[in-house]
Amino acid sequence: MTGTAPQTRATGAQEVALKLWVVLARAHASVSRHLELDVARHGLTGTEFGILEALYHKGPLLLGSLQRETLISSGGVTYVMDRLVAKGLVARQDCPDDRRARYAVLTPAGAALMARIFPEHARRIEEVLAGLTTAEQGQAIALLRTLGLAAVGTQESTVTDAA
Repeated sequence: MTGTAPQTRATGAQEVALKLWVVLARAHASVSRHLELDVARHGLTGTEFGILEALYHKGPLLLGSLQRETLISSGGVTYVMDRLVAKGLVARQDCPDDRRARYAVLTPAGAALMARIFPEHARRIEEVLAGLTTAEQGQAIALLRTLGLAAVGTQESTVTDAA
């Protein structure tokens, strides 16, 4: 006896779902590696770049909104904001309507950096994703959006079922 657990066979639908998950995770990791290296050339982490990019395109954001935009935890936003403030790329500004709220705002140095590096970064993303045609990228967007929305619904029903 080898002491291994008995093997259960996945159904056909489970096998496809498992394969999709592995392929999706590997594709994400591969693309992410390229883009992390791209922003690292400018002395930034991917998370720092994500915050700068959100502020560059959306303007000043409340820290809670920034957290939702970048999918970073509350503590993570605070930590990354501290680093970006120390680098002189972002500033915190009080919210005039709510003393508890603060805005994240690009400094002139942060705006200049993003104006310089974002166009090149966008070209790099285009290169990395060129394994799919523009039409295929559009199909992937639609499929992944559908998948994400369905997963949110599944998560909500799982939370409801557990309660």
